[in-house]
Amino acid sequence: MHVSLVEPEAAASGTDRPQAKDIVLSYVALMKPRIIELLLLTTVPVMFLAAQGVPPLWLVVATIVGGTLSAGSANALNCVVDADIDTKMRRTARRPLPRHQVTTRRALIFGLVLGVVSTLWLGLLVNWLSAALALTANVFYVVGYTMILKRRTSQNIVWGGAAGCFPALIGWTAVTNELAWAPVVLFLVVFFWTPPHFWSLAMRYREDYSAASVPMLPSVTTSREVGRQIVIYSYVMVATSLALWPVAGTGWFYPAVATVLGIVFLVEAHDLSSRAKDTEDLSIIKPMRLFHFSNAYLALLFVAAAVDPFIG
Repeated sequence: MHVSLVEPEAAASGTDRPQAKDIVLSYVALMKPRIIELLLLTTVPVMFLAAQGVPPLWLVVATIVGGTLSAGSANALNCVVDADIDTKMRRTARRPLPRHQVTTRRALIFGLVLGVVSTLWLGLLVNWLSAALALTANVFYVVGYTMILKRRTSQNIVWGGAAGCFPALIGWTAVTNELAWAPVVLFLVVFFWTPPHFWSLAMRYREDYSAASVPMLPSVTTSREVGRQIVIYSYVMVATSLALWPVAGTGWFYPAVATVLGIVFLVEAHDLSSRAKDTEDLSIIKPMRLFHFSNAYLALLFVAAAVDPFIG
């Protein structure tokens, strides 16, 4: 890991200076808004499940804002720590730090300030349990995953991905101010969902991870083995998703949707594994097919959990 606080030379020449809009967009990019969207999709539906109906609008807004700031903090700090490898990967080379749109020092300050503001925001406007969970997720993602696991083990995303599971707990505690088994089950759903989701993406960019010396599973083993592990995690994920039915006492709607989605996910996982058995050709394996469906799967599953109290 290499983190430098030396300010790089400006990319612009002469007297050219970036416009205010470009500066704002660069800082927004540091927060990785596409990832935040997915995290919010696992926060808000859980609030509806916890409330067994519609939670107060002000509470939803406060939780969304706090969660966005917290996730943005973790992502910005991740960009700082990973700046050296982001320059070597096609998928990340256009991020603000590799392109010198934001200096490392400013990105670090930005990430730390967001972390402080988000913790205070959630603590004062939601509750301190939710704030503590968000801060724990932030620290685990930056220190546990980015600084310790990512460059040391091929199972990095398995354990490091736990940071992305916390929104399920935060959404529940925002409404109830206490933990329960239902959000823990949803936490585990996201935990077991992460390897199939991310490994299918990493298969597409395995050469990037090799170039950056990051031991992501698809870059250190065969596609056949990656496919096998994706299938295993997919089965555990689907079984865990169905466990919410007895644990949370949902109606018929959630288990019905979870079953259909689970069957489709398993078919896609098996198809990928089958295509990867005898080839390393990505045009044949088509890993992005599972990746894109995995996003839809998680969103629809959590929406089903939110809708169930109104139907079941």
